[in-house]
Amino acid sequence: MSPLVATDHLESEERPGPYERLRAKITEMMSHVPLRTRITALVMIAVGLSVALASIAAWVTVRNQILSQMDNSLYQKAERATDLVNSHVAVGLLDPTVYVVYQGDGTPTGPSNLPLQVVQDDIKFTPADLQVAQTSSGDHYSTLVIDGVHYRALSVPIKTVETPLLPPNERTAVLVAESMADTQQTLGRLSLVSILVGIAGIAVAGSAGITVGRAGLRPVDRLTEATEYVARTGDLRPIDVQGTDELARLATSFNSMLTALARSQEHQKRLIADAGHELRTPLTSMRTNIDLLSQVFGAGSGLNPIQISDADRSELIGDVRAQMEELSVLVGDLVELSRDTKPQASPEPVNLGDVVRQAVDRVRRRAPHLKFDIQLQPWYLEGDPAALERAVTNLLDNAAKWSPEDGTVTVRLSDGLLQVADQGPGIAEEDLPHVFERFYRSTEARTMPGSGLGLAIVRQAAENHGGRVAAARAPSGGALLGFWLPGRPTEDAGPQNGGTPAKA
Repeated sequence: MSPLVATDHLESEERPGPYERLRAKITEMMSHVPLRTRITALVMIAVGLSVALASIAAWVTVRNQILSQMDNSLYQKAERATDLVNSHVAVGLLDPTVYVVYQGDGTPTGPSNLPLQVVQDDIKFTPADLQVAQTSSGDHYSTLVIDGVHYRALSVPIKTVETPLLPPNERTAVLVAESMADTQQTLGRLSLVSILVGIAGIAVAGSAGITVGRAGLRPVDRLTEATEYVARTGDLRPIDVQGTDELARLATSFNSMLTALARSQEHQKRLIADAGHELRTPLTSMRTNIDLLSQVFGAGSGLNPIQISDADRSELIGDVRAQMEELSVLVGDLVELSRDTKPQASPEPVNLGDVVRQAVDRVRRRAPHLKFDIQLQPWYLEGDPAALERAVTNLLDNAAKWSPEDGTVTVRLSDGLLQVADQGPGIAEEDLPHVFERFYRSTEARTMPGSGLGLAIVRQAAENHGGRVAAARAPSGGALLGFWLPGRPTEDAGPQNGGTPAKA
C-alpha cells in the first residue's frame, strides 16, 4: 500500500461519521441546558411516550375488537341473505344493512335495497369479490364508501344445485355491507380521549419532573452554596446532612473533604506560628551579635570600634556561625515537614540494616566521644532511602545529644523494629505522648540546641512508609525511641509483613 493510500485510509478512519457528529452536537447542546431542565424534560418525554404507547395500544385493541364483532355480525347476515335468496325471498328486511347480489362478471342482478345508480356508481367489485362469485367458495371482507359513508362489506357465494353447471361469469354472490359511522364515531371519541389523557399526563409529568428535580437537586444546591461560601469566605464549616441516599453520601464526603481541609489549614497555621516562634530567638540573637560585631569592627560608622580580646572576638564569630547553622538546620527541617504527603518518587528496594549502618557511621563522626552498641538484622522493604536515612540519623542525633560523655547508644533492629536507647536523663511520663509532635520541647530540652522538629520528621517518614513510632523509658533509665516499618526479612520479593511490631 502506498503512503498516500495509507494516509487517506487513516483520515477516513479518524473522520467521524454522521451518527458521531449528531451525538457530539446533541451532547454539546445538552451541556448548556441546566440539569433541572434536563430532568424535567426527561420525565416529560418518558411519561409522554408511555401514555402515547398505552393510548395507541388501547385504540388498536378497541378497533380490532369492534371490527371483529362487526365481521361476525356481517357473516351471520350474509348467511341469512344467501338463505333468503335461495328461497327466492326478498332480503329487504336486512335494512339498514346494504346487500347487493352480483354475478361473476360484476353485473348486479336481482333486487337490492340500494338504488341501481348508487350500486353502479359507488360499489366497485374487486377481483377478490369477483373470484368469490366465480369460484363459489371463500369470502372476502373489504371497506366501501357509499354516498360518502364508510361501510364494512363481506362477499359470500350463493350456492344452488345449478351453480356447478353455470359458467363462472354467471355464478352469483351477495355483498352485505354495514355502516361504520358508529364505529368511526366511537374510535374518534377514543382518539380524542387518548389525546387529552396524553396531554394531561405530560402536564402532570412536567409538574412531577419539576418537583422531583427541585427535591432531588436540593442537596446539590446546598453543596453548591457551601462551595461558593467556602470560596467566598474561606470558612470550612460543614453542611447539614439529611437522609442516607447517594446525595447524602455525597454531602458526607464533601464534609469529610472540608474537615480534611480545615485540619490541613490548622496544621499549616500552627506550623507557621511555631516556625515563627522558633525563628524569632535565633534571629534576635544573631541580630544582636551582628550589631556587636559592627561596633567591634566599626563598619560603616565614624565611631571608634569597641576593643575586645581576640578570644572574645573568636567566640562572638563562632556564636554567629553556630546560629547560622542552627537556622540552616531549622529551615531544612521546615522544608522537610512541609512535604505533608507521601513522596512522589518511585519506591526502591531498601535494606533497613544498611541504612542504619550508614546513619551510625555519620553520627559516630560527629560524636566521637560516644560508643555505639549495634545489633542489626536484615529487613527489606520498598521505600525512599534518603528519607529513611534522615529519620534514623535524627533518632541517633537525639540519642547523642542526651547521652553523657563516654556514654553508650544502643541500636537494635529486629523484625522491622528499630530501637535507639541512650543513657541520658530519660523522658518524663507526661512528655512521652508528645515527643514526636512538631516543635514540642520538654522543659529540660528548651535549654538544649535544636528546633524540636527532628523527631517529627522521624514520625512523618515512618508513617509515609506505612509504619509507626513509639517512645518509652529505657531499662537503663534513658530514652528509648524507635519506629516499626512493614517489610520482610529476606531480599526475595513478596508481600510485606503487615504484622504488629514488638513492644519497645
